[in-house]
Amino acid sequence: MPLTIVVNGKAHVVESAPDTPLLYVLRDELGLDGPMFGCGLSQCGACAVMLDKREIRSCTTAVGSVGNRAITTVEGLPKLWKNGAKLHPVQQAWIDEQAPQCGYCQSGMMIAAVSLLERVPQPNESQIKQGLNGHLCRCGTQPRIVKAVARAARSMA
Repeated sequence: MPLTIVVNGKAHVVESAPDTPLLYVLRDELGLDGPMFGCGLSQCGACAVMLDKREIRSCTTAVGSVGNRAITTVEGLPKLWKNGAKLHPVQQAWIDEQAPQCGYCQSGMMIAAVSLLERVPQPNESQIKQGLNGHLCRCGTQPRIVKAVARAARSMA
């Protein structure tokens, strides 16, 4: 039975079974390659997306459980900021601080940053680190990521 989900502001009819991980639907049915498969256990953060502006792990969230709530992937972040923007301030800050190295975890890190900034518009360094807790970066770019979140917060003020 087809399901309708709203991703990045657009309704999509998907054919997957309701217990299919949202990550698989996003990547395989909708062709979005921002959310990544990392651990499959909701522990690394590579698959993070926003559900009604709160970060969730799409690898362990069943597509049938999201209903008609708004799902935002890294591809949809500019729509959260303002219409017509090419990049969300978090995405621009990532570029300005040269945060990514391999880039595998960056989509989830950006989602976590946007979710944090929705709750805490001007976080201190400790709050940024706490907000990114649970996201693993094996390249070791966390110091640049923390700087990028702080930069984005300043530019959004």
